Amino acid sequence: MSAELELPFRLDGQLTEVMRLRVQSLQQRSQKRQEGERLLRPDEAVYRLDFPKQSLSFSRWTVRLAQPGRLTVTATSQLWTPDLTHLMTRQLLEPVGVFWRAAGDASEQRAQYYEADAAEFGERIAELAKVRKVMYFLFAFADGCSPETVDCSITFVDV
Repeated sequence: MSAELELPFRLDGQLTEVMRLRVQSLQQRSQKRQEGERLLRPDEAVYRLDFPKQSLSFSRWTVRLAQPGRLTVTATSQLWTPDLTHLMTRQLLEPVGVFWRAAGDASEQRAQYYEADAAEFGERIAELAKVRKVMYFLFAFADGCSPETVDCSITFVDV
């Protein structure tokens, strides 16, 4: 019998800070980013997803936004270590997950999203989970959304 496994996305504050320091360092020295380098924007943070098992099949997203806003989740394709390499644009996966809550939506309602894109995104994550124990994601917050107002997890079926 297959069991469901809900995995929460966790803010990686240390990695987010390292990426912010990279941006600050470039600005202070009036330098430009490396060709193809992806710098962290002020409205973004790095989250991680830890996989206790590798044989998973995507089931569903659970995204709750405490207030109206928009959350965009972008996965990175490689085991990325900021102390050794910079995040490069080519490491960002498509599709991205876009979740939102409009003004007037019920407070307990889950965020809305484009179902086909979210399903493809979840399946891609499940595929990558077969070869890694952790994945990193960029969460972009917009329209009133912030890390404090987001609860995001992904559910897989253990196969």
